[in-house]
Amino acid sequence: MAVIESKVYAASAIRPKLRPALAQQSEVPQVTEIAAESGYAAWVSGFRGRALSQGISEATLQKAFSGAKYLPDVVRRDRNQSEFTKTLWDYLDSAVSDARVRNGKAALQQNASTLNAIEKQYGVEKEIVAAIWGLESAYGSYRGDTDIVSALSTLAFDGRRGAFFEQQLIAALQILQSGDVSARNMKGSWAGAMGHTQFIPTSYLDYAVDHNGDGRRDIWSDDPTDALASTAAYLSKFGWVTGMPWGVEVILPDGFDYTLADRSILRMPSDWARLGVTDTKGVPIRDFGSASILLPAGAEGAAFMIFKNFEVLERYNTADAYVIGVGHLGDRLRGEGPIKANWPRGDRALTFDERKELQDRLTRAGFTTKGVDGRIGPNTIDAVRAYQVAKGLTPDGYPSLRLLERLR
Repeated sequence: MAVIESKVYAASAIRPKLRPALAQQSEVPQVTEIAAESGYAAWVSGFRGRALSQGISEATLQKAFSGAKYLPDVVRRDRNQSEFTKTLWDYLDSAVSDARVRNGKAALQQNASTLNAIEKQYGVEKEIVAAIWGLESAYGSYRGDTDIVSALSTLAFDGRRGAFFEQQLIAALQILQSGDVSARNMKGSWAGAMGHTQFIPTSYLDYAVDHNGDGRRDIWSDDPTDALASTAAYLSKFGWVTGMPWGVEVILPDGFDYTLADRSILRMPSDWARLGVTDTKGVPIRDFGSASILLPAGAEGAAFMIFKNFEVLERYNTADAYVIGVGHLGDRLRGEGPIKANWPRGDRALTFDERKELQDRLTRAGFTTKGVDGRIGPNTIDAVRAYQVAKGLTPDGYPSLRLLERLR
């Protein structure tokens, strides 16, 4: 799964976008739907030779494409997704709603023996596995109904990220060839993610497991066993530490040096405690391992001490909102309470154009963001923080609308 540098997420999304969703984009000329369908057919014809050269059989290709077709709505959604954003707190209101917590506790109870066995085998807490399940498909209630071969071939033909989607299409054909699922039962999201926990095809090939021992790695059926085990296997592969929190909400002391709230600054919790950083009850946090301080909504929002398991969850999706959503939902499923701190609910998220404007204005003011692409990653946060330090502002690195208005 590719690393995404952005903290921006689609307004309608609870599950993650396809992993490289924020890769470099280029403008693609609009074509009529009829012309696109004709071009798609020609593309499929050319693709067959490339697929055959990579070991895909003619029989597999026949089955895969017999019902496949060009999906114009998939192209529209792919091109428009960067324009729609919501704030972290609005995202969490949905991702960790009372209904999602309630349904998650019911799902834990209904699948207790399966999840306990998965936790024992892979060392990933069942609440975290369930939280991913909850965010990805609302505990299996919506796994996506888009034909995966159609979606991936449409996106590969479209060409904006053609090489990536063709790689995913080849992987999907390899899955079909293995017999784990039939072509028309291989369904998922418009962007190619599949099953209860929304694996993309290459991740399925590398990490999916047959936990129930029926000879198939089946993440599509109503039985979530293989999907949940595959998720735990994935997290375990990338270094999940049993018993370590993803993060802990903390209280920062008066006078805290906000330049220390930087992912690159790692200290043991006992060291942070010496600076006055405690949990929300005023108790020093145990030395689970080195940790950094994260301010996902700036100094006016909640603060978290985050550990290695935060980085492991980022392998699933690197958006801070998603990782915090999974982690906090897992905490709630374990019986913990809501986030204590208030959020700056008077703020709104910057639009895509406003993010680009912020980067441009920072760079022209001498605080380079190393690119103007509308994606808020470490380079932009560093530039924001440098500007805040220079202007005597709280250096929390938060790219707010108020900061943009000050730059104007």
